[in-house]
Amino acid sequence: MTEPATYELFRAATRSAIHLELRDSYTPEDPSWRDWREGRRFDPAERYRTWFDLISATTARGVSVHRARIVAEPVTDYIRFEHDLTPGLNLAAGEQVRWLSRRRAADLLVPGCDFWAFDDSVVVFNHFDGNGDWVNEERRDDSALAHRLATAFAAIWERATPHNQYRLD
Repeated sequence: MTEPATYELFRAATRSAIHLELRDSYTPEDPSWRDWREGRRFDPAERYRTWFDLISATTARGVSVHRARIVAEPVTDYIRFEHDLTPGLNLAAGEQVRWLSRRRAADLLVPGCDFWAFDDSVVVFNHFDGNGDWVNEERRDDSALAHRLATAFAAIWERATPHNQYRLD
């Protein structure tokens, strides 16, 4: 399997990687999502070993990795799945993760789709179809765009709740 182009951007990052997630469900046929739904629990760091190792190495170099998730409340089962896996995957690898309800984000200027931004210089938009299946990624080497997205992300991050304090209803 070919690794995503973003992996090299993590390896090259020197300061920061920020990620905004806006969907309430992703990849409906994902085997991990199916296993979780059917009650088959697993170690997310083992299941997603390549990702875990990549983020662990990135944060070990001193690069901050921040992930914000804007979600509808009450949350979907998919968001419950993500919330359940976050401690053993994202947090354990050194990411910082925060959650923000759409209601609390209503007056913020929010980008139109999920993205990663690296070192305030490179942006990768993630495009999904209406069912939540990944379509493609779009890379932009544009520091002005990266700065605008980082500014929007900072407002989201400031308002969002850290993972260990965010309660699902």
